[in-house]
Amino acid sequence: MKNISLAFILSLIIVIPSAIAQTTYSPDLKGTLRGDHWDAEFISAQLTRKDSSDALMVTKTDGDQVIWLKDFRFENGTIEFDAKGKSGPPQSSFIGIAFRIVDKDTFDAVYFRPFNFRSPNPMNKSHSVQYTSHPSWTWTRLRNEHPGEYENAIDPAPDGDGWFHARIVVHRPDVRVYVNGAYDPSLRVKELSGRRGGSIGIFCNGFGIIANLKIVLEH
Repeated sequence: MKNISLAFILSLIIVIPSAIAQTTYSPDLKGTLRGDHWDAEFISAQLTRKDSSDALMVTKTDGDQVIWLKDFRFENGTIEFDAKGKSGPPQSSFIGIAFRIVDKDTFDAVYFRPFNFRSPNPMNKSHSVQYTSHPSWTWTRLRNEHPGEYENAIDPAPDGDGWFHARIVVHRPDVRVYVNGAYDPSLRVKELSGRRGGSIGIFCNGFGIIANLKIVLEH
């Protein structure tokens, strides 16, 4: 009994500091249109709803674009959100999250290609979720130099026209991407940038909707 009690006490000593050394943020998506606490803007975006929550719908971008939280620093932690794109036409919908953001050209990102989620072409399906690190490691360079390493299929594949939930766990340099509560990550990579900090924001190219963004910082 003494050994069991001692083990239990030691487990509390180990677990409790990890649990309390966290800070959770739920950014106000309304501010993305007003510029409150957010930097940059999408060419065309508007507020919509997902159930009882605000959602940001981006309808047009100038290529890959990000908006990000002002005066925000992220090192390690978890980023969760709900997202919705389009299953067609191809190349019409890229939606996800950027982190380690310095400016509009310098950031890491994890994003999704909903038009590939349930593609009958296995190669296209394997391009469903992507990690990039701008400006050096674009998706084209990664696909050419490291095929199949920084993008992957999602199993089970979500509906390309429906909402899906994503959880991105960042423990530098490890990045893991979980979709719809899956036990195994859909994508696991090592970060390619040397940045430790940087802000967090929304990544989009074309059409995409984001809701219920939550950031848990680990200190």
